[in-house]
Amino acid sequence: MRYKLLAFDMDGTILNSEKKITPATVTKLEELSKRGVYVVVSTGRGLAELVDYKKDFQFVQYGILISGGIIYNFNSAQVLSIHPVAKDLIFKLIDAGLDEGAMIHLLTLKNSIAAQKDIEQMEKFHMGIYQKMFDKICVRCDDFKKYVYDNPEKVLKVNLYHLTQESRDRTVERMKNFDLQLVFAEGTSLEASPKNITKGSGLRELCKILKISVDECVAIGDGFNDLEILQTAGLAVAMGNACEEIKKIADYVTDDNDHDGVLKAIEKFFSKW
Repeated sequence: MRYKLLAFDMDGTILNSEKKITPATVTKLEELSKRGVYVVVSTGRGLAELVDYKKDFQFVQYGILISGGIIYNFNSAQVLSIHPVAKDLIFKLIDAGLDEGAMIHLLTLKNSIAAQKDIEQMEKFHMGIYQKMFDKICVRCDDFKKYVYDNPEKVLKVNLYHLTQESRDRTVERMKNFDLQLVFAEGTSLEASPKNITKGSGLRELCKILKISVDECVAIGDGFNDLEILQTAGLAVAMGNACEEIKKIADYVTDDNDHDGVLKAIEKFFSKW
């Protein structure tokens, strides 16, 4: 198969444990792009959280961002598709987060929104590795409902970073009957998107725009929010550090994110033509 598109996750995949991309991997992305392969980042992050990677991603043409909430053309800075969370469900999620003492994090097209008091203690929410980034890029908010009322921008995903897995389980039980896509993320995090909006739905949308088949795509990931895109793509690659559920459904398991797993997968599946 001559694959036409590579979609890669960020955290735990193309980013190593220090949240960096190796120069060799950046060079390989450039080579792919110059050969006419669509290079696509598929991530739960929004635009605000990609700022530090602008140089590394200069050869990335498209983004499946905010777990499928946005399809974005980096070359034209154009939103190709957008899927907001219904306002009444945002309020229910905020209530659930407040009741559980979770850290609430809202993602819009351009902004990442959180409370200063939570950013200062992200370690206790098992998200300490992101504290420096959040401190730099987040819009501060103490009243999330008021923010949603006062700002016209659409919320595309609500992240709730819980203190414990038991707390997260209670939120899932509370929200499971609503029109939401609930996905476990790293630590004790819960990601809430509109129903049926996933990285997999984002890949299908992008393929329609590009007029290619999903069978011509390679997807690489490591976590639960990569499940649908791996099941959708023609070839599914799991990182060596991926959870067992992801490895089981993958066509191939590459090295981990600290040993250039993405680079080695590219060399294996894109180097023969």
